Parts: sequence; structure tokens; C-alpha cells
Amino acid sequence: MFQTKTQYDRGVNTFSPEGRLFQVEYAIEAIKLGTTAIGIKTKFGIVLAVEKRITSSLMESSSVEKLMEIDKNIGCAMSGLTADARTLVNHARVECQNHFFTYDEPLKVSSCVQAVCDKKIKFGHGGKDSVSRPYGVALLIAGCDKDGSAHLFHTDPSGTYIEYKAKAVGVGQEGAQSELQENYNDELTLQQAENLALNTLKQVMEEKIESENVQIATVTADNGFVIHNSEYVQDIMRRIEDSA
Repeated sequence: MFQTKTQYDRGVNTFSPEGRLFQVEYAIEAIKLGTTAIGIKTKFGIVLAVEKRITSSLMESSSVEKLMEIDKNIGCAMSGLTADARTLVNHARVECQNHFFTYDEPLKVSSCVQAVCDKKIKFGHGGKDSVSRPYGVALLIAGCDKDGSAHLFHTDPSGTYIEYKAKAVGVGQEGAQSELQENYNDELTLQQAENLALNTLKQVMEEKIESENVQIATVTADNGFVIHNSEYVQDIMRRIEDSA
């Protein structure tokens, strides 16, 4: 039935003779065209930083969503197709609320991530929850469990999830990951992690970094998930300049 690579990649859940799912690989490549997102875990919480691609002076930068709240203690940064991310985030929100209403406690971060990845893997099954292609988005899901422990997970279109201390996704992934590898350590404070995140974005972004085209969020055991405003970003940028 399938004789060439072109024919194999038409089947969303058909393996090639080399054991590859081309549609999943194409979805992963689509993420590499998305804006850069960075997550950094510390003992005090997690920092998420994202690039917002403002392609026109007529765009309202506040309408470009790259950070989303899932629960009061869990949030995510995304790279890839925003519509796909919104579908997955809505699913994760429902899972968190169902768990809270049933057990009167917040859902563990790892359980939330597993629920998202279980939905990601349902492409091509033909059921009521199935989609016709893999989701073309990578999520950095960050959160704090009720015992105060912080977790940062990376999910990809194959439904795989891995926990990281620091992770970058998107068009600047390779350069950003090298920067994180070089400068990350386990003793970082939350402020130092914010500085490292913005410094790393500054290295890999094509546009000049400004408070309007980047966004920062933090997740802590005390305050939960908080998306900070542009004034907060400006303060971090001033702090970086002063330290330089």
C-alpha cells in the first residue's frame, strides 16, 4: 500500500520500515518554528519566560498569549500552534477541577502532565476524543505540589514528557539550551533565575528584547502561578543592566 516516504507520511499513525512516524516528526519540526520559551527550576520556585512575536505595530501585544494558567498552582509556557495549546490547556484545566471537586486537594503536577500527554497521544484513533493529526505544540508545564516541591516538565507531540531543571523550546532552542547548560546551577535564587531567563532570551531573539515582546511568570508554593506585567519585566531588565 505504502511504497515511498511520501506515502508513509500520509498515514498519521503508520510506521515507516525504519520505525518512524513522519507526522509526529513534522509536528516536532513545527515547534522549532515557534517562539522561544524557557523554564528554570530553583529551590524557591520556577520561572517561565517567553518571547512574544509582534509582527506588526498595529498588534496589541497583550492579545498574544504564550503563558497560560492551568490551576492556581500550575501554569505553562508554549511554543508552536497556539490553538493546539489552548485545546490541551482547557483539557488540563478540566482534569484539575475534576480532581479538586472529587478529592478536595489540588492535582499533582505530574498527574496533570500525564493527562495532557494522554490526550496528545490520541491522534488518529477515530474515537470521540481523537484528532486527525498530532498536536503541533510543545508545553513547558510548571507547578508546585501541596508539599511545596516544584516541578518543570517538557511535553512534545509524541506524548512524551520529561522533568527538567532547565529547558528551552522553540526556534532558539539550541542556543538557549547551551546557555542554560553553561549558567544553570542548583543554588540559583528566583531573582537569579529571572535574570538568566531574560539574558538567555536576549541571546537568541532576533528582535531587540523589550518589555512588550517578552513575558515572565513565576510559580511558587506561597503565591502559586503568577503572570507578571511589563513593569515587572522592566525591573528585571534594569537589574540585569546594573549587574552588567
